[in-house]
Amino acid sequence: MPTVIITGGTGLVGKALGHALLAKGYHIIILTRTLPSTDHSPQSIKGIQYAKWDIESQTIDENAIASADYIIHLAGAGVADKRWTKKRKQEIVDSRVKSCKLLADSLKTISNKVKAVVSASAIGWYGPDRIVRNPTPFAESDPADESFLGSTCRQWEESIEPVTQSGKRLVKLRIGIVLSKYGGALKEFIKPLKFGVAAILGSGKQIISWIHIDDLVQLFIMAMENETWQGTYNAVAPNPVSNKELTLQLAKSRKKFFIPIHVPTFILKIMLGEMSVEILKSATVSSQKVQKAGFQFSFPTIKDALTNN
Repeated sequence: MPTVIITGGTGLVGKALGHALLAKGYHIIILTRTLPSTDHSPQSIKGIQYAKWDIESQTIDENAIASADYIIHLAGAGVADKRWTKKRKQEIVDSRVKSCKLLADSLKTISNKVKAVVSASAIGWYGPDRIVRNPTPFAESDPADESFLGSTCRQWEESIEPVTQSGKRLVKLRIGIVLSKYGGALKEFIKPLKFGVAAILGSGKQIISWIHIDDLVQLFIMAMENETWQGTYNAVAPNPVSNKELTLQLAKSRKKFFIPIHVPTFILKIMLGEMSVEILKSATVSSQKVQKAGFQFSFPTIKDALTNN
């Protein structure tokens, strides 16, 4: 079977994707700054090979690039991991731009057989909904927002674009809020429920465009395997929901007593700083393009997604 390079392969999505590709018989190479010390390292996944790269020094294992048939690029500093200081914001941008540059340059200078590159992006590309009630969903053709995340996503996508100059098919997936029981946003939503509180953020009316991690993994695989896929696609479920609906549906799915409480906007601003703007932003994003391309969601509704998480 073909060989797939995954960057960001030890993250939430990368791990799930690696397991799914292994199950299909693919050979997996994960690019990492530090190789696992043993096969029993927490970073190590049985059956997966590791190879070194360093985006700061712009170095990469040439044998890995030479042996790959596909590259799935997920690497990037976590957007919500730390408060957005000036330094952290630069790390978020640089981790994406520099990693894309290293891949693009490597595909240009190293003899290889790579057929396609599938790169992560994010729905942070889009601004807030233009109208509050029944907004027109954002489509892939809409311009990038002028916010920090909008600018970051634009630079991210522009930085991976040069791989097409090496004759590679390029697919960019703008990922919504990923729902997984193993971490990410869902883990944060669940925390208050442990204390019997369903924490609704701000008004709770802001729309969240989400996707179940299993659907996201299958989207990446379809984008990689299907030669007709090219360009940008939104990786979101077809039924976005309000923050309030997601929170209450999550509470009900846990079958525990809870009290719904609105967390005031000013509290979120104090706690999160500039990041609170994104937490409170309403973004209704369309999934029509991936559906027209033949993708079928296993978890199209929030009830489906939370029942299976």
